[in-house]
Amino acid sequence: MDFLRQQLDKVSHLFEKGGKYEALYPAYEAADTILYTPGSVTKAASHVRDHLDQKRMMITVVIALLPICLFACWNTGYQAALAIGQGAAPLGNWQSWVFEALGLDYSVSNPFACGFLGFLYFFPVWLTVGLVGGHIELIFSIIRRHEVTEGFLVTWFLFALTLPPTIPLWMVAVGIAFGVILGKEVFGGVGMNVMNPALVSRAFLFFAYPAAMSGDAVWVAAENTDVFTGATWLAVAADANQGMAALEANSDLWMNSFIGVVPGSMGETSALLCIVGAVILVVTKIGSWRTMAGVIGGTVLMALGLNAIGSDTNPMFAMGPEWHMVLGGWAFGMVFMATDPVSSAFTDIGKLVYGFFIGVFVVLVRVVNPGYPEGMMLAILFMNMFAPLIDHVVVQANVKRRNARYDAGLPAAAGAAGKEAH
Repeated sequence: MDFLRQQLDKVSHLFEKGGKYEALYPAYEAADTILYTPGSVTKAASHVRDHLDQKRMMITVVIALLPICLFACWNTGYQAALAIGQGAAPLGNWQSWVFEALGLDYSVSNPFACGFLGFLYFFPVWLTVGLVGGHIELIFSIIRRHEVTEGFLVTWFLFALTLPPTIPLWMVAVGIAFGVILGKEVFGGVGMNVMNPALVSRAFLFFAYPAAMSGDAVWVAAENTDVFTGATWLAVAADANQGMAALEANSDLWMNSFIGVVPGSMGETSALLCIVGAVILVVTKIGSWRTMAGVIGGTVLMALGLNAIGSDTNPMFAMGPEWHMVLGGWAFGMVFMATDPVSSAFTDIGKLVYGFFIGVFVVLVRVVNPGYPEGMMLAILFMNMFAPLIDHVVVQANVKRRNARYDAGLPAAAGAAGKEAH
């Protein structure tokens, strides 16, 4: 490591101000600070130092996502092996050729084989997101002459985990380019974006290429998947001919959905691992428990309210909150998307309100619009737009309350009111 440090120091003058490659300083600085702690020290005036900088914050979120990445690889391979074991055929692509060339068989009882098969699908998607999105971030940093920030690191992992295993890589590249450029960079970069870039990328793909992204069709890395299952469980619940009876008839379904052993987007299936990630984010004070509590509260109240109303034509009215929380991307969205510190509310009360309405809208989208069985993505994006307004209302209410207390104290004792105002 000392040798690497020496080599970086030797070429540093080429990238610093006045150097031959001054314009490429963001690229050098990004590589240097990924490997080592920045050497710059604040010297002027008084300041408060905090051990939690942006890099540590982003890395902590990635650590919370790593178990989900590993599970995504295993479950993707497991679902493919399960489908093949029930009569489906392996996809005729390079992943299958590599898998078979190594002498591995499609066996659900071999966790290594399942994990490796899933890795062959997840890794190219993850790598494509990083290469395309990372280079776009670098280009904008060079144009704007500022350092490359670590904000894209989380977007990289989140977007890859929300994608189906069979999505073409060119769609992945187009999606992340759209999200980074139009979801973040046009607003000024990290910290300036109104909506979550990963969700903007996914929303673009969903509406631009619905056949590849629709949440009502099962995603399994195998051919002829109709012999395995024809739709996601959310779509089954929305089907008037099946409804909740089809879910409740499967005694293991709720627990399998909670653990994540069901088809779906690669990283969104396990509510259990999302809870593990939530604990990490709350303990490290990176993710807001208030936002998560608001989402839970909104989901429970809205689902129970619709349960009480009932419907003879829409079976989704009968779906209880416990099912909403384990199916689709509800848990993943609540923990990792809704708590995004940039696009969510900032005030304590605002976080509760913001999360509450996400919970309300995700249930409404799922229930009132059975043609679109998922709803977490749209609910979060919708509330991203209202987060600044929520904070404004909360702050103004605070100001009014303090002014009222101050005015009420003036006639009796101006001095005491002055102290309270301070």
